[in-house]
Amino acid sequence: MHKHETHLSKLGNVFRRMGKNYSPQEEHRLAGHLGALAAFGAYTAAWGTAIGMRKAELPGAHRPTDVVVTAAAVFRLGRLLSKGSVTSPLRAPFTRYEKTTGPAEVQESPRGGPIRSTVGELVTCPFCLSVWLTTAFTGAHLLWPKATRAVTGGLAALALADTMQLGYDSLTQKNAE
Repeated sequence: MHKHETHLSKLGNVFRRMGKNYSPQEEHRLAGHLGALAAFGAYTAAWGTAIGMRKAELPGAHRPTDVVVTAAAVFRLGRLLSKGSVTSPLRAPFTRYEKTTGPAEVQESPRGGPIRSTVGELVTCPFCLSVWLTTAFTGAHLLWPKATRAVTGGLAALALADTMQLGYDSLTQKNAE
């Protein structure tokens, strides 16, 4: 056990030095990002295992329309989860409110220790969430293609409706000037 602890402490020291060399002026959360990468690896492996255990034949490649609809769904759900004012209670344990930034959206910053702040960084970043959401929708499409098309179709319709709302608001404001 003592030998194992020594190896772990040496590895920890190497990682800390690497972090200081990588970003000497500020804490860049390399350890937290490494943890997030490990969590994403486990998440992806879980999807792979679930898909691999499926007895029925898997559907073929995504249709081009599936790719477009899924992209719109990932965009909309990513914005809703990472920026939506209504979803702020989900992010609150990991973030601090800063200000309102747009229609039904807020800006928040990560807070807390290394793990909490890394989660805060992930849940306030629509680009970061899109990787996780794309993995989920891709796995779900392989396991439950009809249900996934229904969900992604609904989210894509919401993305289009939001775009229309913003366009309408922009036009009415422009005409009022």
